[in-house]
Amino acid sequence: MTSEPEQDLPDRIEPTDWMQAPPTLAVLAALGAGGATVRFVGGCVRDAILGLQPEDIDIATPEVPEVVIRRLEKAKLKAVPTGIEHGTVTAVAPPSTFQITTLRRDVSTDGRHAVVSYGTDWAEDAKRRDFTINALYADADGRLHDFTGGRADLAAGIVRFIGDPRQRVAEDYLRVLRFFRFHARFGRGAPDAAALAACADAADKLERLSGERIRDELLKILGLPNAPEALLLMQQSGVLAALLPDARFDAAQLSALIRLQAALSERSGLYPEVWPRLAALFPPGPAELADRLADRLKLSNAQRLRFGATMAPAPFTAESLPDEARFRQALYRFGAERCRDHVLLLGARDQDVAAAALQRAVETTQWRRPVFPLRGADILALGFSPGPTVSALLRELETWWAEGGFQADREACLAQLRERVRVAPGN
Repeated sequence: MTSEPEQDLPDRIEPTDWMQAPPTLAVLAALGAGGATVRFVGGCVRDAILGLQPEDIDIATPEVPEVVIRRLEKAKLKAVPTGIEHGTVTAVAPPSTFQITTLRRDVSTDGRHAVVSYGTDWAEDAKRRDFTINALYADADGRLHDFTGGRADLAAGIVRFIGDPRQRVAEDYLRVLRFFRFHARFGRGAPDAAALAACADAADKLERLSGERIRDELLKILGLPNAPEALLLMQQSGVLAALLPDARFDAAQLSALIRLQAALSERSGLYPEVWPRLAALFPPGPAELADRLADRLKLSNAQRLRFGATMAPAPFTAESLPDEARFRQALYRFGAERCRDHVLLLGARDQDVAAAALQRAVETTQWRRPVFPLRGADILALGFSPGPTVSALLRELETWWAEGGFQADREACLAQLRERVRVAPGN
């Protein structure tokens, strides 16, 4: 087994709450029942070093998946073979889940999928991972195991591929997008030159990736505070154009949007959303553009509707933004969410109205849609038969009510209805 590199850094961390939680201890006890060494691995270790709460808890073991499943089931824990072909089993210990993977080495790769074999060498397992900061292991008591120098890279803010960057990228081209995401999140200063060059060289291979994988990574990048810097690197390296040929990225505009979202979050508590950021990468265009992008990124039906609404023509302009009546009519017609996205984009694209756009965005979080006092039954009661005439008249009355600032009560609306139809009894 390869020895671990010497480092002038702590060789252990204080076990965190999640490491000592009963579900975690139950899974560790089950996996170690036969005497096998069991370690946390990857992002959860990296995040524990940084004092962050991990999104996922990954565990590595030399035991093969069949043994892992038997040990979990013997301990009355649910075992789900989620990635059994790659040696991964999901352990369910409510309220937590754990991804348990057998130590591996790659047999062959094609840029999308890998054929692996199982092993018992922790250093060999580390070498097949993507970045040094993601190849850290920790025992249950917090002792760290670092075979690639990831601890030092994490401390220095360097996101570096393990071994030859071009080989790591060729094994899975999704690592190109992961590089930009991890650099935006954990990197400091200029990106690793060899890593960036490998990503740029692989730009023309990204078409091999599925839309789902591109979507997931791209949305994660856009959700980061440093998204503009990451996307600028992607643009300069040719990666962004390879992924999204229609993109017209403006770093200053995206930065302005993120600042507006942060200010809105501070004033309203609303978490910044990613869809306006995605829309900011493209010029306002026809619905065909939004549909083409939705197809490219394999958006779900709900995501497609949300993104399409954000890409649609704005219901107001910089000149009409101060018009209170028009703004409230837009809120009523299009909804708070769509109006909020558009005022934030408007403020990001035109700094002269940024302050006004922020105020309007705050107003959308406080908006409560008024209820139109009339129904179709009110028109039918005047002698009309069901049909398009009733629907058209109801829409006319609702427009009149909205243009009047939603002030007319039911009696006033009924009076307006009678005046418009001037219908005789029995019609």
